[in-house]
Amino acid sequence: MCSSDPNSRKYVSVDPGKCTGCGICEYACTLEKCEQWNPLKSRIRVLRFTPLLNAAMTCRFCKDAPCVKACPEKALTQSETSGLLILNERKCNGCDWCIQACPHGGITLDPDKRIAITCDLCDGEPKCIEFCPEEALELVSDDEATEKKWSVALEKLPAETERLTNIVKKRDWTSMLADAEKRAKKTAEKLEAINKRQDSRQKH
Repeated sequence: MCSSDPNSRKYVSVDPGKCTGCGICEYACTLEKCEQWNPLKSRIRVLRFTPLLNAAMTCRFCKDAPCVKACPEKALTQSETSGLLILNERKCNGCDWCIQACPHGGITLDPDKRIAITCDLCDGEPKCIEFCPEEALELVSDDEATEKKWSVALEKLPAETERLTNIVKKRDWTSMLADAEKRAKKTAEKLEAINKRQDSRQKH
């Protein structure tokens, strides 16, 4: 299990340099947690900053979590052994103070129940990681490594922008189309795997 200790805790981290914003992680998450496709109920959310910069955000299980401190109803607590957030649904009134306090976009409100929802790592085997077609997600415990991925992705933006601009100017779409085809194929394979898993669960 992960720990709330910042040196040993684990959380789902994204590499913005790999994330395409496809939303498969949201799909996998909601099918696992709700058995339905509804991105508003996903514990991981895709943010599409620009066409060249996408990222998936979820709870980092911060030590001394600010969301826990912000909750006026004391509906949120944090496990001392795992670092995971624990919600008392009877106490939660959907005020969204925890959402405002979170520095990582890791909490949202269930649109039906109007209570806070957040990642629970799927008992140690996050489905968002399992089904990400670009392998952009991984379990990490090091915030520094996560921030470095962001820095690298941002540093590469100008060069990537120039590369795409040159492709458009030259009207040579071969490489771009080839990349798009590869990504589409991987995405389709992951979607098929998710749907097969869902069909198998429903039969049992």
